[in-house]
Amino acid sequence: MSALEGTLSSVLAARYTANAARVGELAAPLTNSQFWQKPYPYGNSFGHLVLHLTGNLNYYIGAQIANTGYIRDRPREFADPNPPSKEEALKLFDDAVAMVVQTIHAQSSEDWAKEYSAVGTNAPNRLDIALVCSAHMQHHIGQMIYLVYELTR
Repeated sequence: MSALEGTLSSVLAARYTANAARVGELAAPLTNSQFWQKPYPYGNSFGHLVLHLTGNLNYYIGAQIANTGYIRDRPREFADPNPPSKEEALKLFDDAVAMVVQTIHAQSSEDWAKEYSAVGTNAPNRLDIALVCSAHMQHHIGQMIYLVYELTR
């Protein structure tokens, strides 16, 4: 493994791990009820954003790169009428992040450059989709910060 390849894997894995930890920190003060509450007439609950990130990672990284067989139901991520408990949703999210980290460490420099194709993205290769998914997590973490502020003030 080259130095660049090792650095790339370490940095990406650390970013996903840090993002997951931030989601856990933000979720900690919320009750199960608050986790699923929509404080605004628009937007999503914290919990539905967690389901969405879980589905996103399981589909774009899990199904498309790690060949997990995951089948995504994106609309349900935002509108599940019987969502799991806060604890279970966060465990599913952590499991998805662990799968992503494992998949990142399994990639060679040739693997990162492999052509990539999936519904809902125009990422041309595996490295690009890994970066897109990380940025997507950051985007929703920003939304989660505002949701926690509103729910706990």
